[in-house]
Amino acid sequence: MFIRYLSQITIIVLSICAINSTCAAQQQIPSKTDITWNRFYNYDEISELLHKLVDAYPQLLSLQSLGKSEQGREMWLVTLNVAKTGADTEKPAMYIDGNVHGNEIQSAETVVYSIWYLTKSYGKVDSLTELMDRVAFYFLPMQNPDGRDYWFNEPNNPHSSRTGQRPTDNDFDGLVDEDGPEDLDGDGHIGTMWRFDPNGTSRRNRDDPRIIERVEPGQKGELSRAGSEGIDNDGDGRINEDGPGGYDMNRNWPSGWQPNYIQYGAGDYPFDRPETNAIGQFITAHPNIAAGQSYHNAGGMMLRGPGAKHRENLYPRSDKAVYSKLGKAGEEMLPFYRYLVIYADLYTVHGGFVTWLSEGLGIVSFTNELWSNSQMLQNSQKRLDQKGRLRWQDRMLFGQTLTEYTEYDHPTLGKVLIGGGTKYSSRIPPPFMLEELCHRNFAFTMFHADNMPLLSFQWIEVKSLGNDLWQITIEVANEKIIPSRLAIAAQRKIGQPDRLSITGKGIKVVTSGKLSDRFDKTIDPVDDRKHVIPNDGGIPGQKHKTFRYLVTGKAGAEIKLQYTAEKSRDIEISIKLESGAVTESSKDE
Repeated sequence: MFIRYLSQITIIVLSICAINSTCAAQQQIPSKTDITWNRFYNYDEISELLHKLVDAYPQLLSLQSLGKSEQGREMWLVTLNVAKTGADTEKPAMYIDGNVHGNEIQSAETVVYSIWYLTKSYGKVDSLTELMDRVAFYFLPMQNPDGRDYWFNEPNNPHSSRTGQRPTDNDFDGLVDEDGPEDLDGDGHIGTMWRFDPNGTSRRNRDDPRIIERVEPGQKGELSRAGSEGIDNDGDGRINEDGPGGYDMNRNWPSGWQPNYIQYGAGDYPFDRPETNAIGQFITAHPNIAAGQSYHNAGGMMLRGPGAKHRENLYPRSDKAVYSKLGKAGEEMLPFYRYLVIYADLYTVHGGFVTWLSEGLGIVSFTNELWSNSQMLQNSQKRLDQKGRLRWQDRMLFGQTLTEYTEYDHPTLGKVLIGGGTKYSSRIPPPFMLEELCHRNFAFTMFHADNMPLLSFQWIEVKSLGNDLWQITIEVANEKIIPSRLAIAAQRKIGQPDRLSITGKGIKVVTSGKLSDRFDKTIDPVDDRKHVIPNDGGIPGQKHKTFRYLVTGKAGAEIKLQYTAEKSRDIEISIKLESGAVTESSKDE
């Protein structure tokens, strides 16, 4: 009886799925390129995946190199555009990148996952298909290919290899990269060294010797921290103070840039690195970019600018409201993530990438810090101490992210302990959790992309005033959250203002301008070139603006109205000079 009951339920479920194909399609959309999302890929493997995706979906994807990195690696950028709906430069576009820091490896996987999921969804997932038909995407998985390559192929810890790989004199001794870390214990990672010290500040935990903990004030320990694993190569009494590279490409952008003595790692001047210069040239050549997303490493955060407190007044209230609408939605989509401001909630960043996009180019942009240790637990209210973290890693990862502490005879420090977490032990998700991290952040970024401006002629009224004089009133609406031009762009004169124009054979514009609403009897007149009404403030998100022309012309004459915006697709409509209202339902598609 019970078996027969289960069989009936199975038949019902299968029947429902047969009627509604989304039951199967939701999680089983086939791709022409099979990619495993429970592992990480080095630079060469990411490059190969990009080439495979582009070869598999030539109708959607194209590949180019923005230039070469410091060490000569190609900086691969993928453009996703549906050519049948127009050129990518004619549409609002979103720029998405990752791996600005070499150790932030999951960020490149998140970018590639986005390409993979979008391409396999075209023609199968309605909302994503509509989005791809309307907008374009520019994907740069590896902003710092040299740093990524070094992190994978050399001994590192979770925090090292952030930098690019141009040799740099970090200790100001006239030499470059002469004192980096060494893998003394041969485990393939750079661990932590502890010196035996009868007056030390720390000791090994009695219950778990893998834990080295601070002693209580007034007590004597047995160990003192001796830094990361390595030796004093240049004989200056310090260890690992001048390793490979030593600069930060997320400090090398023009907006708010400060020299190295104020902001460590800033470089000699903005864009002095080949990687940032190549990216800067591409983005400035594409003023249609209306949204930006840069994926970083750890913390569970969606961050907006500014990076420094003194630049807070650059962000008008209306722009902050746009960020808040997107960020609050992100908090719902990304468990354990918080929507934050860089300088106020993290730390001061001068010359950061997303602040350049926001403050220098008027692009709504976020940095997502991808991994949060809170994601290890279902109960978000509970925080793990060191014992709890090791317990979780033992039970879930079977000790694979830890090297046991062992004694080593150090040439200058004497007997030390070396060990601790491997480079995979923190800041990145365990491989089995990678796909969810990629998908949730991809979904948030698609929400962001979907809210790039979408304009339409909401309402048009043509009214005869007699003697071949006509009044034309136009409402241009924006369906989405992001304005067609941010307030910061209008205030700082970034890019071209929006404009509404009218053309037609045999017509003459008497006056034109903006109104407060369609019932307004006054007009803010245009002085010159009256057929073009400039609109510095753009069309606000989920609102409209009203414009009016007074023209002379014969009844029945055809006129064309066109609204142009850098960060939205242009719209146009043709109407005749005859009294009546025209409602235009088509948008910028």
